[in-house]
Amino acid sequence: MPIPHKVKIVEVGPRDGLQNEKQLIPTATKITLIENLVAAGLTYIEAGSFVNPKWVPQMADSAEVFAGIQRKTNITYAALIPNLQGFERAIAVNANEVAIFAAASEAFSQKNINCSIAESLQRFEPVMQAAKEKQIPVRGYISCVAGCPYSGEVDFQQVAEIAKNLLDMGCYEISLGDTIGVGTAGQIKQLIEVVAKNIAIEKLAVHMHDTYGQALTNIFASLEMGITVVDSSVAGLGGCPYAKGATGNVATEDLVYMLNGLQIEHGVDLQKLMLAGEKISLALNKENNSRVARALRANI
Repeated sequence: MPIPHKVKIVEVGPRDGLQNEKQLIPTATKITLIENLVAAGLTYIEAGSFVNPKWVPQMADSAEVFAGIQRKTNITYAALIPNLQGFERAIAVNANEVAIFAAASEAFSQKNINCSIAESLQRFEPVMQAAKEKQIPVRGYISCVAGCPYSGEVDFQQVAEIAKNLLDMGCYEISLGDTIGVGTAGQIKQLIEVVAKNIAIEKLAVHMHDTYGQALTNIFASLEMGITVVDSSVAGLGGCPYAKGATGNVATEDLVYMLNGLQIEHGVDLQKLMLAGEKISLALNKENNSRVARALRANI
């Protein structure tokens, strides 16, 4: 299958990228990051989450973040939600899309949200009903599709069944997440092949963490399978609070550089994106995890 001519980038930095940071990040810093990302040409921003702040304290100010953004037209400002209460909080601040999440392993589901996979899906039924009534699009995530930090290997058939359940519930797209970054290109191709037997490839996205340095390779393998939606995080921010040692998502800068080299359309200005990445890295007082940003900054 030829690689696609155009790819949609889902920027998860303001949510997935920041949620694991221990230091308190000012609300204004988060708002500036989102606005800088939009200025760089990104049209889908995961701006925050409405989970219990007891579990993810960094996202406690998501309502203030949504309220403070200078909104642009034709931009999706999305929120991650765990339940109907989270959905209602997201809608109250005009999130124009929400994302729900399930895990590919029972062990991770228990550690992450204290319930089984089946129970997690049942919890989302009232969310899907409310979203349908309010005509709010819902995106679905599946965590740990290539491996679990607690139970090891993951059954791809189970991933396919969860994806089908999420789709049947009303999710318009399912993002396959390698949460701990253990996947390899051949494994990811096999996974997509299994999942795509029952779901159109156009309904699938990939969300690759770079713990083992395989994220770009896995994304390229996904493109070869026909995937046209890729999640990424500016400056490679992120990790997972429930997966010890997991590093950030693939850096959006590195993804854009690769897509540029492949002459794949994406609509993002690399220089403006790098500026957004440098600013948030400076604000967090940490090294920019984007290899491309570091190389270009050093004029290599």
